[in-house]
Amino acid sequence: MNYAPLIEIRRTRLKELEQQIAEPGLFDDRARAEELMREHRRAVELMKVWNELCAAETMREEAMMMLSDENEELAQMAQEELAELNISIPKLEEQVQYSLLPRDITEDRDAIIEIRAGTGGDEAALFAGNLLGMYQRYAESRGWKMEILDASPNDIGGFKEVTARVSGEEVFRFLKYESGVHRVQRVPATETQGRIHTSTATVAVLPEAEEVDVEIRPEDLRIETCRAGGAGGQHVNRTESAVQIFHLPTGIMVRCEDGRSQLKNKETGMRILRARLFEMKQQEAQRNYSAQRRALIGSGGREEKIRTYNYPQNRLTDHRIGYTAYNLDIVLASGALDDIISHMQHAEMQERMDELQ
Repeated sequence: MNYAPLIEIRRTRLKELEQQIAEPGLFDDRARAEELMREHRRAVELMKVWNELCAAETMREEAMMMLSDENEELAQMAQEELAELNISIPKLEEQVQYSLLPRDITEDRDAIIEIRAGTGGDEAALFAGNLLGMYQRYAESRGWKMEILDASPNDIGGFKEVTARVSGEEVFRFLKYESGVHRVQRVPATETQGRIHTSTATVAVLPEAEEVDVEIRPEDLRIETCRAGGAGGQHVNRTESAVQIFHLPTGIMVRCEDGRSQLKNKETGMRILRARLFEMKQQEAQRNYSAQRRALIGSGGREEKIRTYNYPQNRLTDHRIGYTAYNLDIVLASGALDDIISHMQHAEMQERMDELQ
């Protein structure tokens, strides 16, 4: 595919962005300024990768010409260089393709992750805790910040449900593939006969919504305060710091009790509520996606079984793209999700390219 015409369009846009960024009073409108800075950063990165691709293609042409050189040592060097370039060039092409695709407005956003224990009782709650730890370590590896917004732990170290916010660079772009039902197959610590049990946990990853994304009218809310439950010491027991927010038109209820004040819990609850309402808005838009894309990548729905974690075989399988790896221990212990997420991104990019043709 000839990318040059599209690159020239982006090059012209980059010059426009540089002029706009240089204007006095840029940060008078902080939201606009941040969007311009993000677009500028993406355009600069695209030009950098494009230049690398052009240089690599030139080097490949030169190496192919040197293959027939009478000097055997030079020909051998050209062969080795050509082998390396044949690996790096497709990767650079893929980066250029991805950058040229229409941008999803949510990809640069922070994300809210909701993890809930599913079928399996205490074992499901423990698995929910395992998933939380995996995402915490993945966030650390990418330099993101993860903040627990609300949690309902059980008595054995797991979670009935836990909600966290992840902030950083392009968080939702990488975490959006995690929504769905995660299934674990392993022998529980309480199992005396060594039988493998199957449990599940549900993960929902929501792009953090801005106030302009959804309209929440005060008259559509019912906000109640109550005492927080569970562990928390004297403070939790003596003050009504927990907040429940009911969105009457949709029936959505958000409860927050992790903060030490009603104000903090209300702010957190409103943040989660905006994200859930924005998710509903996006799901409506997703109905316009092609059937092919929904079949391969999946709907991202909470009810969709997306992945199996098989402990006896040390196997991780993603059912949407047929991905299987035998490094489950490493993935859970270190949050090593880059490989599977890279495969998901590649599959989605190919679909989007096909839709544009």
